[in-house]
Amino acid sequence: MQDWRDRYRHKLVSADKALQSVQSKDRVVLGHACSEPPVLVQALVTRAPELCDVEIIHMVAMGPADFLKPGMERSFRFNGMFLGAPTRGAVEEQRASYTPCFFSEVPRLFRQEILPVDVMLLQVTPPDDRGYCSYGLSADYTSAAAQCARIVIAQMNSRLPHTGGVRIHLDAIDWIVEQDSPMVELAAPKVGAVERQIGEHIATLIPDEATLQLGIGAVPEAALLSLQKRRDLGIHSEMFSDGAMALAEAGVITNRKKTLNPGKFVATFLMGSNRLYQWVHNNPEVELHPVDYTNDPFIIGQHDRMIAINSALQVDMSGQVNAETIGSVQYSGVGGQVDFVRGAGRSKGGKSIIALPSTAAHGTISRICLQLDAGAAVTTSRNDVHYIVTEYGIADLRGKTLEERAKALIAIAHPEFRGSLRQEAALAAECVS
Repeated sequence: MQDWRDRYRHKLVSADKALQSVQSKDRVVLGHACSEPPVLVQALVTRAPELCDVEIIHMVAMGPADFLKPGMERSFRFNGMFLGAPTRGAVEEQRASYTPCFFSEVPRLFRQEILPVDVMLLQVTPPDDRGYCSYGLSADYTSAAAQCARIVIAQMNSRLPHTGGVRIHLDAIDWIVEQDSPMVELAAPKVGAVERQIGEHIATLIPDEATLQLGIGAVPEAALLSLQKRRDLGIHSEMFSDGAMALAEAGVITNRKKTLNPGKFVATFLMGSNRLYQWVHNNPEVELHPVDYTNDPFIIGQHDRMIAINSALQVDMSGQVNAETIGSVQYSGVGGQVDFVRGAGRSKGGKSIIALPSTAAHGTISRICLQLDAGAAVTTSRNDVHYIVTEYGIADLRGKTLEERAKALIAIAHPEFRGSLRQEAALAAECVS
């Protein structure tokens, strides 16, 4: 029987050679976030003059996204399922597309061939003794796309941290490009006075032995900073970053009391500093699982005391949450917010928290509003919402009438906007009656 090492040697090629596998009109999926394979993506972009109408599917782009530069439209069509700084401008200018989809549902789109995958470009670690590679920083939809793709091309990067959980065998990879690249780091968010106050409010809702889900940004980071006195917290999250590592080192996060996967940090991707990447490397307490496991509301809901902490752009008087658009302009995406909101709602002792600063645009706009902006998306419905938190307090919307919700939300709006919000709410009530 041929050893996997022999097969491995026959798969080693240059990036230019490997990317010859991509043909016009193919659908190409890129490894997610900080595990995007930069060498392979650049080789694909170099082939632009030879290609026509190649669809690129991706979520959070951390690289330069050269395939989105003006003039690339003939060669590449970007289809984003979550937008960020490198991609949202192209979508707004109609040079690229956005597909609304729960993060947890993306693997299903590939497996059921709603979006058949022709080529998967991913980044992996060198193999272990049995020929298995780690996905490193991103299992999420990456593992499903690799299983479904007609051709799998991997950049093998020895700098990529080896994480536990789901793996890929070399036999499942068609072409291997051995080339190291620096890891993409996520800059630490700036936590100001407003975020610290929000974090302190959130901390009052989190008991000892809770399991946490946190998003990205200053508010989740501030919440972690306020949890230094808690005991035996756990992590079951879409992702985690340096703040969770710091609490683990302080003995606050132990994962000992988790209902599922006790003793384990469970996530589907990671973003952070090189120090985080070194900490997770070969760390037996860290596991990355596919997103249709981590973000499945039925899995999430099996954790006792599950606390979901997510952010928003706007909340209206009925409790509708917009976390993804500015007016009708797509800004980000739904990600895992709704899945974790609903999962926490099913959890014994669970809580769902939507946290946001009370104002935007340097204090000129209230994020608590009578109605969402025209064209804005409803990310989390008013039926799903539990707690809304700003720097001015906590509004518990569970079991409250529309009138009670309006009063609770106005009470945590910025003081300068409370009067006008009351007047708007009163006028709206008169119009209805």
